[in-house]
Amino acid sequence: MLYFNYNGKILKEHTPIAGPDNRGLRYGDGLFETIKYKDAQLVLPDEHFARLWKGLQLLQFEIPKLFTAEMLQSSITQLVQKNNLATARIRVSVIRGDGGLYDAKSHAPQYIIQCWPLPENHARLNENGLQLCLYKEARKSIDAFCNLKHNNYLPYIMGALHAKKNHCNDALVYNSHNRICDTTIANVFIIKNGLLYTAALAEGCVAGVTRKCIIQTLSGTEYHVSEIELTEDLVLDADEVFTCNAMYNIRWVDSIAHKKYSNHHIRKIYEFLRATNPVVFC
Repeated sequence: MLYFNYNGKILKEHTPIAGPDNRGLRYGDGLFETIKYKDAQLVLPDEHFARLWKGLQLLQFEIPKLFTAEMLQSSITQLVQKNNLATARIRVSVIRGDGGLYDAKSHAPQYIIQCWPLPENHARLNENGLQLCLYKEARKSIDAFCNLKHNNYLPYIMGALHAKKNHCNDALVYNSHNRICDTTIANVFIIKNGLLYTAALAEGCVAGVTRKCIIQTLSGTEYHVSEIELTEDLVLDADEVFTCNAMYNIRWVDSIAHKKYSNHHIRKIYEFLRATNPVVFC
């Protein structure tokens, strides 16, 4: 039995909390953060909460004085301890509450905190490479909200269903210019002739916290990252591909469609990241 936190109350999982007038349910009116908890602390909390607060401002929430990053961190710690977890995946969801399209009863944030155990090997480089497919039935918009983790997640949801149907681990998602922005759960990096590239934020990808950390950590090294327009041809012509997110750090890709990839440079990058920033990558 796991517990979750709803607006400061600890409840048993599956406890109903949303009524039919909830704007989060009706319109996807909200956003979320997924954060790793290990060694009795959150990993990169400042980056996660900075992105969350930026999203709250863009979505025009009215933030009470008591709704702070410190309050959320304290609530997360309490919940992790209640669930007796040492290492956990944390999801903080923020929604607006009840109301119609033009008459929200309140613009104050309502929040849900959930946590689940992470496997012991979650930070290790995967032994078997990922199998990715291409999802082209939806395009992600490039707008003021595209870099957030908001609840209007339809391209990613359908991409994930497409990947499962085609027996793949994940799917590449395209933007409105028919270029690749990310996968359904991760940012994408490619390596060509020893050079490292990823989609620029202007291409509509989520502003991943781990993505940012990788770019900063590798800056000034032989694996300096260039942020570019990531076309399908570039990805399929790459020598190596890996994905990254806050839970599993980096994971190498074995194939996309019928293209196979190696992982020679990725293994070196993985070891460098672990040695340089063990708090995040170990």
